[in-house]
Amino acid sequence: MNDDFLTLSRIIRERRAVFPQFYKPGKISKELILNILENGIWAPTHKKTQPWRFIIIQDEKLVDLSKFLAEHYKSITPVESFSEQKMTKASEKPLQSACVIALCLHRSSEELIPAWEETAALSCATQNIWLSASALGIGAYWSTPSAIYKMKEFLGLQENEECLGLFYMGWKDEISLPAERWSLDKVVREL
Repeated sequence: MNDDFLTLSRIIRERRAVFPQFYKPGKISKELILNILENGIWAPTHKKTQPWRFIIIQDEKLVDLSKFLAEHYKSITPVESFSEQKMTKASEKPLQSACVIALCLHRSSEELIPAWEETAALSCATQNIWLSASALGIGAYWSTPSAIYKMKEFLGLQENEECLGLFYMGWKDEISLPAERWSLDKVVREL
């Protein structure tokens, strides 16, 4: 096996979800974010629709996102189930992050391509982004709170666009988090 394969294998196997409460303070430059997103757009895309749209949320806009998430929690939670602690937890993630990327889809017509294929393309792009961030020592976490279905106006999305997640990013400590995967004999078979 060559060095490229070994390096790629290491990055893939060391990638982890690193949650915002574990990020160190520090800004991620716009240039670095754009380089990471550039790797995202090289994901496979059926019929070359390139359905991914990325919205960078940084600086004071993180405060706006924090308020939006808190208000969303408050608006959907029955009074008897409301928890100040849960609302705070929902709203503090953006404030603990150097940036958040809204992972959005620009849907093509169903006649052109099934919606699931465009969701798969965005997922591949997100994996490219995640691996790129990991290679740079940036922690990341893909979150899919119910608020993403109410973010059309907040994010300024077009009619045929939707948000499929929030990708939190921040500098991480050099910690190695354990991970487990099933052995290949549990997930691979031959015909």
